[in-house]
Amino acid sequence: MAKVAANLIDRDDAEEFAALLGETIGKNEKFEGSVVKGIIIALEDDHVIVDVGLKSEGRIARFEFSKPGEDPEIKIGDSVDVYVERMENKNGESVLSREKARREEVWIELEKMHEKGERVTGTIFGRVKGGFTVDLGGAVAFLPGSQVDIRPVRDITPLMDTPQPFHVLKMDRSRGNIVVSRRSILEESRQEQRGDILKNLAEGQVLEGVVKNITDYGAFVDLGGVDGLLHVTDISWKRVNHPSEVLQIGQNVDVQVIRFNEETQRISLGIKQLGSDPWESVADKYIEGSKFTGRISNIADYGAFVELEDGVEGLVHVSEMSWTKKNVHPGKIVATSQEVEVVVLEVNMEKRRISLGLKQCQENPWTDFAQNSKVDDVIEGEIRNITEFGLFVGLTEEIDGMVHLSDISWEDQSEDVLKGFNKGDVVKAKILELDPERERVALSIKALSADPYEGSMKDIVKGAVVTCTISEITSGSVEVTLNDGVTGTIRKSDLSRERSEQRPDRFAVGEKVDAKVLSADRKSRKVMLSIKAHEIDEDKQAMKDFGSTESGASLGDILGAALQEKDSKK
Repeated sequence: MAKVAANLIDRDDAEEFAALLGETIGKNEKFEGSVVKGIIIALEDDHVIVDVGLKSEGRIARFEFSKPGEDPEIKIGDSVDVYVERMENKNGESVLSREKARREEVWIELEKMHEKGERVTGTIFGRVKGGFTVDLGGAVAFLPGSQVDIRPVRDITPLMDTPQPFHVLKMDRSRGNIVVSRRSILEESRQEQRGDILKNLAEGQVLEGVVKNITDYGAFVDLGGVDGLLHVTDISWKRVNHPSEVLQIGQNVDVQVIRFNEETQRISLGIKQLGSDPWESVADKYIEGSKFTGRISNIADYGAFVELEDGVEGLVHVSEMSWTKKNVHPGKIVATSQEVEVVVLEVNMEKRRISLGLKQCQENPWTDFAQNSKVDDVIEGEIRNITEFGLFVGLTEEIDGMVHLSDISWEDQSEDVLKGFNKGDVVKAKILELDPERERVALSIKALSADPYEGSMKDIVKGAVVTCTISEITSGSVEVTLNDGVTGTIRKSDLSRERSEQRPDRFAVGEKVDAKVLSADRKSRKVMLSIKAHEIDEDKQAMKDFGSTESGASLGDILGAALQEKDSKK
């Protein structure tokens, strides 16, 4: 091999190389572990043969002579710096490394720049776990993923194989580790830009920014050194449930400065302000009573929002969704994105609200029934529901009428009367009341027959004095019966005009008393009576009867004479 080298290198080059070698060896007492000059004497497919003046040449992998992403530019006769790892291996060859030689050179320079805090130039050329590899002119450094940019970078391809500045964060020569940052370079630039932006910032200004982060309430936009908040309500004139529906991290957007607080340096941004407000023409376009077609944009427990046009929504309250479906979630009546026809019920420009009706675009079954029926008509229908207060009977496929508990039977007014009915039973009933506005039809089953107690209530009118029999005594009242099953109540305060005599326990069951009718409910056949009122009326009558004939008599004399006359009549 030495003969080949001699043939390839002329005598002058050999003498120069020998001089360099001697100089290198002279400066390095220990040849191993040092960087020396060598000459390329042969090129193989995968290796480069280098002569450094030792007993044998060294074999170096070809890729150690190339830059990241490039083919090596070397030729026979080139002088190169190589690192001597061992003078001789088991094959008798010198163990050399071009890469380690380059590292030694670069390490020395990098350490100087690191101490001074200077920037270094490098090229991102590969990916590794947790980050990327950077060529710093021969030394390979690690670039953590968090140090690539200020904001997350989805595609780093445009940054690769391009020389750019870095800061050296950490160096460990014993382990051969170098950690660099590109982010710190960008932050320095941002800090300079931040001052310029804040100095010239003004409300109403339109700027270009990049979406930096997205939250439930909005998005943070990087304006080139300073961040501003784009609230979800200022993204678009139309409803935006979540900012991610229209924005993406890294997206470029034009924004307007809505507010700028110089003390806190908080910046509020808007996108919708760059376009015209669609509500400016709402009052003229959406007139009460007019019909429009819209799209269901959102459904809530209390109703559904209908998008009439971009930026203009109206609410169909749950009560305005159906004539017949009550207490039903709006989601069971309409679906999101469904096209619907609605009627404008009310427009409030101050609150920017439009109230819409869905059921108004459909036939009202209550009105139709009222037009085709009248009070006292007899209907026949199926019992659809039974509640503690009555029966619901189907009038049509859509609407029901109600038979109240008190209108089921003349004889039984209690809940026990419901036990005689079941869902699905077909019953007849008479219409008592028609109220389509309140969506109500009152029915009565007992009205199909005559009131058996009609005669018994004939003479029981307000103000009449009746004789009744005590049937029950309670702590607060006395219950009485009048005639033919009519019952009444005398409250404790109405038992006597004398407070000391207002005691229910002074009466006995079966005792007969005279009382004045205070009220009489013919429907429930309940009567309220008062002994006290009857006594007061008697006293007034006594004053009237004896006052003119017994002039000069005392009040006691008059009352005494009246009582004697009353006793004599008995």
